[in-house]
Amino acid sequence: MSRLFTGGKLVVASHNAGKVREIRELLEPFSADVISAGDLGLPEPDETGTTFRENAELKARAAATAANLPALADDSGFAVDALGGAPGLYSARWAGPSKDFNAAMKRVETELAGKSDRCGHFICALSLAWPDGHCETFEGAVHGQVTFPGRGTKGFGYDPIFIADGFDITFAEMEPAAKHAISHRAIAFNQLVAACFKK
Repeated sequence: MSRLFTGGKLVVASHNAGKVREIRELLEPFSADVISAGDLGLPEPDETGTTFRENAELKARAAATAANLPALADDSGFAVDALGGAPGLYSARWAGPSKDFNAAMKRVETELAGKSDRCGHFICALSLAWPDGHCETFEGAVHGQVTFPGRGTKGFGYDPIFIADGFDITFAEMEPAAKHAISHRAIAFNQLVAACFKK
C-alpha cells in the first residue's frame, strides 16, 4: 500500500524552471502548495546514482530532509538508440554549466551524423519522499524519433528535436496540455497520482 500525500506544501526538488512549471501544472488538480527547491535556496545534491530511479530518490530525500516537507523529484533524460542510450543520465550535463540545450542538441546531431537509426526516447523517474525517508517511485517512457533541425519554442531541454510515435510535430511544437497527456513525465505522474494522491 502506497503512502498518501495528504495536502499542504510540497517541494519540487529542482532548480530547472521548465521542469518546475511542468510539474506545477500537472499538480494543479490536487491540494498541493508547490514550492521549488530553488525558491527555498536548497542546494542541488550530487547525482551519484547509476539509474534515473536512484537519482530521483536521492534528490527527493535530500529536499525532504532539508525542508522538513514532502518533496517530489524528477530525474529524466533523453536517450538516443544509435548513441548507446546517450546522453541518458548525462542529458543535463551535455548542456554544460550554462544549461545550453542548443549546444546539447547540436552535439546529438553531430554524433548522429552518418547513422541511419533515429530512434530515441525520453525517460522519467518520479520520486515522492517524506522527511522520515519514506519514498515512492514511479517510471515512465515515451518513444519516438530524433529530428533535425529542432522545431518549436513551447518545450524545454531536448523537446525541439523529438517527435513522439504517432505524431508529426515535436514536443516543443505541442501545446503544453497535449504534451502533458503523453509525455514520459505524464506517464510516471499518472502512476504517482493513482498511488499517492486523492483528488
